[in-house]
Amino acid sequence: MTDALADRLRAELVDDSFTLSALDPSATPGVDGKKAAKEELDELREELFDLHEKLFAENDRALLLVLQGTDASGKNGTIKHVVRAVNPAGLNVASFDEPTEEELEHDFLWRIRKEVPPPGFLGVFNRSHYEDVLVPLAEENEHFDDVDRRIKEILSFEQELIDSGVTIVKCLLHISYDEQRSRFLRRLRRADKRWKFNEQDLETRRKWDEYRRAYGDVIARTSTEEAPWYVIPSDHKWYRNWAIARLLTAHLRTMGLEYPQPELDLERLRGSLEAPG
Repeated sequence: MTDALADRLRAELVDDSFTLSALDPSATPGVDGKKAAKEELDELREELFDLHEKLFAENDRALLLVLQGTDASGKNGTIKHVVRAVNPAGLNVASFDEPTEEELEHDFLWRIRKEVPPPGFLGVFNRSHYEDVLVPLAEENEHFDDVDRRIKEILSFEQELIDSGVTIVKCLLHISYDEQRSRFLRRLRRADKRWKFNEQDLETRRKWDEYRRAYGDVIARTSTEEAPWYVIPSDHKWYRNWAIARLLTAHLRTMGLEYPQPELDLERLRGSLEAPG
């Protein structure tokens, strides 16, 4: 897909490697400030709704938005401020926490496959199959030796989706160490946000560098021509929302969506409806 912003946000590999820490999480490429972004976001939401309606009406292809990022990076915020623009009748949002006992009895992609958006739908993964390689890499836990195999399975899985008509938009929400601290403190201060806080998040925070390296490794190995990774600077929430709305509308435009036109005898039908009685 050719789009100026997409090209700027697409993860750029150097000698088949990617270094997340080299990118500025407070950057705002492609827009002239907060005011301009918020004004354009309103327009993007309207276009997103219209494009999604065509996708839903066409009922042939689907779009999957994958949201990855550290705790407090804004996955839920993206869903609230961007994805909410579409018709919920054609929306499927799935969140992936630690697998349940039932899920652990199956292959790691079993629970993921159940949430793949059907034709006509926009699907959103709040975290995703990538947790199953990121966590072992960063924690070097009991699944560390399975990472290479899992990455191969992920690449095959995503190619299978693409071949079936699913467009995949993979976004890493990139925030700084200091910004995460500020957001954690805000959660602790506010009664309406405190429920989001989990002390386990602090354990993950202590391995900040390990997770940065894990993200870099996984992006380098899974950013493909048909399903690239986009790194979204997310210290500024307004920029994150604008950038992802731009990416979604750009991908939907590229799909060349049209309302289906059934074969109807319009003149006869209009006459029947307009006839008295």
